[in-house]
Amino acid sequence: MRQFLYSKGPDGTERFRLFVPILAGATLRERIIGCIGALIGIGLTGWICGIMFGAGPAVPLIVAPVGASAVLLFAVPASPLAQPWPIIGGNTISALVGVTVAHFVHQPELAVALAVACAIAVMSVARCLHPPGGAAALTAVIGGPAVLSAGFLFPFVPVALNSVLLVVLGILFHRLAGRTYPHKAAAPVANIHGTQDPPAPLRSGFQSEDVDNALEALDETFDIERSDIDILLREVQVQAAIRRHRALLCSDIMSRDVIKVSEDASADTARTLLLEHNVRALPVLDLSECLLGTIGLRELANAGAAIKGSITAAVTAKPDDHAMKLLPMLTDGKTHAVIIIDDSRHVLGLVTQTDLLGVAFNSYL
Repeated sequence: MRQFLYSKGPDGTERFRLFVPILAGATLRERIIGCIGALIGIGLTGWICGIMFGAGPAVPLIVAPVGASAVLLFAVPASPLAQPWPIIGGNTISALVGVTVAHFVHQPELAVALAVACAIAVMSVARCLHPPGGAAALTAVIGGPAVLSAGFLFPFVPVALNSVLLVVLGILFHRLAGRTYPHKAAAPVANIHGTQDPPAPLRSGFQSEDVDNALEALDETFDIERSDIDILLREVQVQAAIRRHRALLCSDIMSRDVIKVSEDASADTARTLLLEHNVRALPVLDLSECLLGTIGLRELANAGAAIKGSITAAVTAKPDDHAMKLLPMLTDGKTHAVIIIDDSRHVLGLVTQTDLLGVAFNSYL
């Protein structure tokens, strides 16, 4: 029981956890948000359908499989099975399959089995696999007189209508809750330099084909996007580096005598500082001495007399952040330095790719 109730934090200390999730990454806060979302989503779906159908509807107000869809939509919104097309297409197509089977097969035991099996097959071909779709197919076969009398209207009203309303409400709810839905699969890491070489993070460690080979070797189906597995494993590498260098903070390796420039400086001044000090980027400060952004030779190539219109957003960190957390930033092919700032955005230091290389070199001595 201890391993389930306690977990280790980034600093290695054990923390007691009252809520122990079944799904990886789930938290008590996420579950509360999911419950609230389901309450609102199902409640409004039923209310809207009630208004549309009026008193004494010829079809059910809301079908049971939509409740299962709400679990996926609000509790695990990143799941491939919880995206808009699987919810709408999966439920509707499966209900249509169930109605078709019920129309031609009149032996109940055979009809229910065929309905679910065929629903899985059709959803797989249509790329809208959705577990509640099996229940939608089953409901179409054994749903009773109201469902049977609706016939081929049932897959569209109420099943498709319920599903569309739930998805629309889910999109609005997740947006208000600060979640990304529909889930966007991560774009593959690309080489921004226009050459054939793989990007720096992909030249060492595991390769994308290793993920494919591992999935094939395990011979299991996992409820997660293939690209999300890649991102998860690369974050595992970063967290492992943080653990190995637990005591190493940004304040330990950062340069403190930072060459800076003000926002009203000329392009010539910035260019001279970059070349004289042989640095790739300069932090740009506003009139209150707070970090405004950065400027480099690339930006200066298209700058006018002043740098003000060519300043780019700065990549920043805090002095007590783990230094290894900067690895993904400094290996993205664009960022040459991370600016270390305090809570007021005053510049305290700077960590470059060279600083992390020095750490890697010393770790092998």
